[in-house]
Amino acid sequence: MAQDAPPFPILGTQPDTLMQTLGIVITEATPERVVATMRVTPAHHQPFGILHGGASVALAETVASYGSTVSIDTARRRAVGLEINANHVRSVTGGTLTATGTPLHRGRTTQIWSVEIRDEAGKLVCVSRCTLAIVGVRSGQGDPAGGGRDEAEGDGRSS
Repeated sequence: MAQDAPPFPILGTQPDTLMQTLGIVITEATPERVVATMRVTPAHHQPFGILHGGASVALAETVASYGSTVSIDTARRRAVGLEINANHVRSVTGGTLTATGTPLHRGRTTQIWSVEIRDEAGKLVCVSRCTLAIVGVRSGQGDPAGGGRDEAEGDGRSS
């Protein structure tokens, strides 16, 4: 697939996004593998003092989205979440999680990524599968941080 550099830095976090709020940091990003970390704090907990499942899902979708993004031509296409599932295997109260994503399918209009989230001891915390739609960029969507969600609301074709 043709690939231009994404219009944002790949490694690290993205300011003023959910990534920054949750402390998600991309440490490796290639079309074959994406790795990210997230330090679990009380801000990530649900009311019973353990990691909220939604935080795990946000981490998994971030990893899958980055994997798709580095494998497409971002001047013309965007990867947006279409479906995600997650099985929460082990509860966590703290520490740093590592999420590793690998592609299961990379098609022209969809990609499917498998993501495993593990604790510091390497124990499986969550396993997720995320399907992403690969949609066209409409005019005025050059900046993914300021472009809104219009690209996820349709098939990516111009009106």
